[in-house]
Amino acid sequence: MAKATKKQALGRGLSALLKDPANDIQSAEDKNADKVVGNIVELDLSTIEVNPFQPRTSFNEESLRELASSIKELGVIQPITVRKLGFNSFQLVSGERRFRASKLIGLASIPAYIRIANDQESLEMALVENIQRQDLDPIEIALSYQRLIEEIQVTQEELSDRVGKNRSTIANYLRLLKLDPIIQTGMRDGFISMGHGRALINVEDLNEQLDIYEKILSKKLSVRDTEALVRTNKKPESNSAPAKKALPTYANKARRELTDILDAKVAIKVSKSGKGQFVVPFHNKDEFNRILSLLKSEK
Repeated sequence: MAKATKKQALGRGLSALLKDPANDIQSAEDKNADKVVGNIVELDLSTIEVNPFQPRTSFNEESLRELASSIKELGVIQPITVRKLGFNSFQLVSGERRFRASKLIGLASIPAYIRIANDQESLEMALVENIQRQDLDPIEIALSYQRLIEEIQVTQEELSDRVGKNRSTIANYLRLLKLDPIIQTGMRDGFISMGHGRALINVEDLNEQLDIYEKILSKKLSVRDTEALVRTNKKPESNSAPAKKALPTYANKARRELTDILDAKVAIKVSKSGKGQFVVPFHNKDEFNRILSLLKSEK
């Protein structure tokens, strides 16, 4: 938790810097711009206006209340992004649901990334440098990757070249952002590792994710134990799969007869609706002609 407190203090320090008229940072060339670009700044909600060109105009009230409840308990995990309009004045770029939910519970401020004029190159450098640091938790790395993709507008392939990481590594980090916010917070605070998170991401149901997360904490499960637990939870589905694949009696009989007649391992698939197909394999042109001739002779 000390790590989070330190970052919040840094955010508040930058916030004070932005409120100083003598340090009105407008572009990447201005003094102290390097302290803002790529960093999280705690901004007063009253200084942020919604983008009038935001295509999304309606928000589900229930999901907004759920997000507000999560923010009240855990704080804003993913900072919003704003554009600097003028002195102590900002416009929302992304994160309107987080912005609205924070206002809903009466928060005075919110963590934000600030975009300023001509900062594309310096932002990219700051984010890439940030990823190379040794003290980042997996969620921080995932958020940096997400920002590079969304704000610098690079593909995962291009990002792989720029940061010197495999595309699969980047994809694995980004998938962590789909975990329940409580689990993301647990990873940031060091209660679970990225390996635990990667195992949990295979569980689609968020309530089930949280159940397993609680077991990891209470029983101090290793990554291997967690992977085994996730597999166990999926077993009922896999056990029922063979029954679904079982062929109807008529199709099974036909498969055996065709295999004997054609001297080839015939496969038959039948759907629930009764539609299906059969496949006759061959290894070369001669075998194809042999099977074709047998089929013609059966007319």
